[in-house]
Amino acid sequence: MNTTAPAATAEAVETAGKGHRAVGADRAARELELRRGEFELAAQLGHIRTITTAGATTAGSTAGTALGRRQVTRQEIDRLRAAEGFPDTLRERVRTVGTAEGAALMPVSPGRFTRLARSGFLVPVRFYLNRYRAVVWLYLADELRSFAAREPALLTGRFPRPLRAGLEAGEDWRPRNWRGRRIGQLLRESGDPWERAAIAGCVLDPVQLAELVADPYERAYLERLRPDLGHGRPESEAARTAVQRLLVADHPDEIQWHRSSLDTLLTAARHTRPAPRPGNSPRHAGGPAPRYDGTGPAPAPAPGPTGPESGPTAVAHESTAVAHGPARAGGHRGLLTRLRVRRERGHRAREQGAVVRR
Repeated sequence: MNTTAPAATAEAVETAGKGHRAVGADRAARELELRRGEFELAAQLGHIRTITTAGATTAGSTAGTALGRRQVTRQEIDRLRAAEGFPDTLRERVRTVGTAEGAALMPVSPGRFTRLARSGFLVPVRFYLNRYRAVVWLYLADELRSFAAREPALLTGRFPRPLRAGLEAGEDWRPRNWRGRRIGQLLRESGDPWERAAIAGCVLDPVQLAELVADPYERAYLERLRPDLGHGRPESEAARTAVQRLLVADHPDEIQWHRSSLDTLLTAARHTRPAPRPGNSPRHAGGPAPRYDGTGPAPAPAPGPTGPESGPTAVAHESTAVAHGPARAGGHRGLLTRLRVRRERGHRAREQGAVVRR
């Protein structure tokens, strides 16, 4: 994963778009004769160049998604519409297929296609849950054809022994490869240091994140900037659980990779500006990320280690400690001090009364 700031993505594209009239994502999709999902995927893959909202004169609607703050210039729309084979060529670039159709494209059996995907040779670009809440992976048709032309030896004959051993052990690279691909797309779209750190850390579980980010206000800021890797929110609890398993890194190598990436990006973000705190909200440096001004919920406490003290009780104790930190000095502590002094005075008065009666 590239953890350096993008050289020619956010700022360069934004600068190139200044002075050009731009339209929102919905309108751009209509003019390019793409469905909304096709448009989003084309933008993520770089087939459609977008600019940040701040760098264009708006003329159209924007959506409430990560793509919603990005727009397309009239010049870019004209370029794509003038391309040979429009709109079929553009649609084919973002055409996605499942296992059965993908196997027919290569061509291999559906079983071999699944083995190739589980072994990491075929990288999913999207997924969805079917009515049985099973994960259905989608692949780019263009990439499948390219792989078949590049690796014909893997399409026929016995599967290599090391790959068979991994499959027999239950190895499945599809979730890991999809997460890596999606994070790479988001990093290319973002030029804000804190937003990039939030992208790198979004696949780490809360305990991993707390180990790397001890400051509760930094964690709150990263949580506020956290991207939604999936597409929409499943309605049922069972579906949300199934999707959540795909959004969290679960392999030691993958976890270490994202921890290292987060550490690098977080260092760069801290050098750019500190995370906002109540009463000290720094001005945003022009990046696309939202600002935390201290008016939202209190920063989430760091999850403790698993064990008898973890869970709601431990979190309640730690949230109390955070709430009574230096930011609240003189408030709640002042009241406790007054009560303690009053109690001590009453105790001394009772002692003096007992001495007099003697």
